[in-house]
Amino acid sequence: MKKYFILLLVGAIVFASCGSEKDSSESSQQLSPETKSELFTRAKQIFGALPDKMPGSENDTPELVALGKTLYFDTRLSVNGTQSCNTCHDITNGIAGVDNKPVSPGAIDGKFGTRNSPTVLNAGFHFVQFWDGREPDLKEQAKGPILNPLEMAMPSEKEVEQVISEVPEYQDMFAKAFPGVKNSITYDNLAHAIAAFERTMISKSRYDDYINGNPTALSDEELAGMKTFIDAGCITCHTGPLFGGNMYQKMGLIKPYKNTVDLGRHDATQNDLDKYFFKVASLRNVTLTAPYFHDGAVESLDEAIQTMADLNLGKTLSDSEVKSIRTFLKSLTDKDLEKGISKNY
Repeated sequence: MKKYFILLLVGAIVFASCGSEKDSSESSQQLSPETKSELFTRAKQIFGALPDKMPGSENDTPELVALGKTLYFDTRLSVNGTQSCNTCHDITNGIAGVDNKPVSPGAIDGKFGTRNSPTVLNAGFHFVQFWDGREPDLKEQAKGPILNPLEMAMPSEKEVEQVISEVPEYQDMFAKAFPGVKNSITYDNLAHAIAAFERTMISKSRYDDYINGNPTALSDEELAGMKTFIDAGCITCHTGPLFGGNMYQKMGLIKPYKNTVDLGRHDATQNDLDKYFFKVASLRNVTLTAPYFHDGAVESLDEAIQTMADLNLGKTLSDSEVKSIRTFLKSLTDKDLEKGISKNY
């Protein structure tokens, strides 16, 4: 009996050992040099590299950026002095330009925005602003939340100008940012300055090191995840250096999305053909910007990946495919934020 027990124990150990070796080999994907070379070529064609500067930044002066930064963090731009731009688009404490809430609470108690606050990082590279694309650039986008009654709720542009004009620091900063301009404290100039500061918010990841010539910046698992991402069809929408942010797409292209209340771009155009179309989200820093989608309805990145594959590609991804894609997406995280370090803009 004792001999029989020992044989069983040895067999169990061997079986467990074999299982561990199998799991280990399956989790570590070795790509051939040929596959890596082909994948790099495809990545350059499909995604490319993120530019070093945002459009319009060539005209931004240090004084203009400094003014914009001060305004970005100033709670006096809200009706009751409780909120700044940074409240919903937090760039402090290693946070990736969001508030990680489904929808953001407004300055007035009980008021909430109607859509998820997207990250402000890299926003100036997007082809339009807001989920429904209702504004063309950062300057026009910056004007919206301050006056939105569900957000910062200031009553008028004139009221904002009055508040800012009474601050001695701003009198000096606006004069330096807009030299030679009489009465430089205007709502338009305020938005222009905030946009200039936002144009400094460029995040660079290990993917950028890879695409710019460092082949070891990404692990084999991450490269395999990129291949899965491409082969699964995610590039139907998520292309270019932002991995999105450059087109509109219907939320629920193959199967309808559960939220049929938000009509998306239709709100801006009133065109029935635009119902349920939204700007495709950029996937940069996506591992840090939960919850997901325009309504912030999905908390898990794995669920978001699986949902988009189902609704927009008509595919059911395996758990290993979802994990592989998630592994790649992590490589799109800003290198400082990946380490939990706040960016110094």
